[in-house]
Amino acid sequence: MSTITVRNPVPSPEEDSRTLRKAFQGWGTNEKAIIEILGHRTAHQRQEISRAYQRLYNETLLRSLRSELSGDFLKAVILWATDPAERDAKLANEALIWVIIEIACASSPDHLIAVRQAYCSLFMTSLEEDVLRQLLVRLVSSYRYYGEHVDEHLAKSEAAKLYEAITIRILSIRSKSQLKATFKHYKQDYGRAFYEFTSMFKVAVWCIESPEKHFAEVVRTSILGLGTDEDLLTRAIVTRAEIDMKKIKEEYYKTTLVIGDTSGYYKDFLLTLVG
Repeated sequence: MSTITVRNPVPSPEEDSRTLRKAFQGWGTNEKAIIEILGHRTAHQRQEISRAYQRLYNETLLRSLRSELSGDFLKAVILWATDPAERDAKLANEALIWVIIEIACASSPDHLIAVRQAYCSLFMTSLEEDVLRQLLVRLVSSYRYYGEHVDEHLAKSEAAKLYEAITIRILSIRSKSQLKATFKHYKQDYGRAFYEFTSMFKVAVWCIESPEKHFAEVVRTSILGLGTDEDLLTRAIVTRAEIDMKKIKEEYYKTTLVIGDTSGYYKDFLLTLVG
């Protein structure tokens, strides 16, 4: 389901490192060479290149990329060149709830464990602690009404949210296959899709049941209206290119993925990743 094409035969990590170093030197940067190498290597191969580059030049590949590139192209390449678990840990640290839901629900169990380990290593705290800390901060910073007045409409609305809290527990402990069967029976028994509660549940359920639908929607959202949300578009393509981009392309317009109002080497790089 990946859209990454790898050249055959593949140069050694040392050879790729030397080609990248050459692309950084001289008058200007050879962006096409960077796209040609990094855009056609798997996550494992990219990490091998990073290690070889560090050995050869006593400098990290990410540092060299940051010194040579700029703008949205730089952001996309840095995300792509970063170890996937470390990349997702950094994205989770931005505390965007839907990003955390994506990582938790659309990742394999092994990858999620790797993300949690990377998060702890990078930020000296656990991902669980940071999520909980945000909840506790909201609790202690709130000012509660102390009177007797009751808003019945609010009570009814929040009773539904208590039901959702129980649902979160189910979503967090069942396997994806078990949850898909549950979603199927729910629709049969109650006549509507399970995710028709809130937008948060829609994201969680889609990421479990059919991640390609969610990420196709993320791409659509990024290019709607005036201008393109490059950060949103980059995150969707970079994080899914090696996982299910073919399915996302099928879901989005059924033929090809639209890259929006992008241009230059940034557009070339995204097109390389989506095949």
